[in-house]
Amino acid sequence: MIQFKTDEQLLLIRKAGRIVSGCHAEIAKRLRPGVTTLEIDRFVEAYMRQNGARPAQKGYKGYPYATCASTGEVVCHGFPKDVPLREGEIVTIDMVAELDGWMADSAWTYAVGQVSPELERLMNATKHALYQGIAQATAGKRIGDIGNAVQRVAESEGYSVVDAFIGHGIGRSMHEEPQVLHKGKAGTGKKLAAGMVITIEPIFVVGKPYINIDQDGWTARTLDGSIGAQYEHTLAITDGEAFILTS
Repeated sequence: MIQFKTDEQLLLIRKAGRIVSGCHAEIAKRLRPGVTTLEIDRFVEAYMRQNGARPAQKGYKGYPYATCASTGEVVCHGFPKDVPLREGEIVTIDMVAELDGWMADSAWTYAVGQVSPELERLMNATKHALYQGIAQATAGKRIGDIGNAVQRVAESEGYSVVDAFIGHGIGRSMHEEPQVLHKGKAGTGKKLAAGMVITIEPIFVVGKPYINIDQDGWTARTLDGSIGAQYEHTLAITDGEAFILTS
């Protein structure tokens, strides 16, 4: 069942979202060759706790870290590692902050130093798809409109959408209804209504979209070794433009 949020509840989620966005802004300053994703993870946990929030991913179904940190062929849910990042890599940092019982979720892909034009193009296309999806997230539209907008960007740019992972509702729980697919037919699926809070979080890869989960039960990597990028915001559905809660 979809949990509709009041204006007061949206402001509480927005407070959690500000912590997430502030944390991402600090990560952007810190990510450079030689830094490890484990160092970033420790920073994120400290930042959240200093701001009165809890890193909601830590302990969720046994997940041991405050962030997911994904590099190379790992497209999401990668464990932070004590391995220095290399010039030219891209890395996705995903986090969820819980503040006063309300959660906000955002993932961002970062360039480590100077990256190749091919990786920069992948990042730009995935980010563009996120915002194209957000543009469709208004009351009266449907989930399929979001997925179709994302899919059209992927197809026009020659990328695949990893459809094994989807967006979702969020609020007091990390994963609520509805499910938000990143592929779809316009005009289909659940109708969006004011008061819904969802995430949109497309993953694009340069090769095939098929993935395998490592023995740790979390790390998702492409079968063909393709590199991926992911961008995610938490947003509130309104009668006008979507209100991005993690900007």
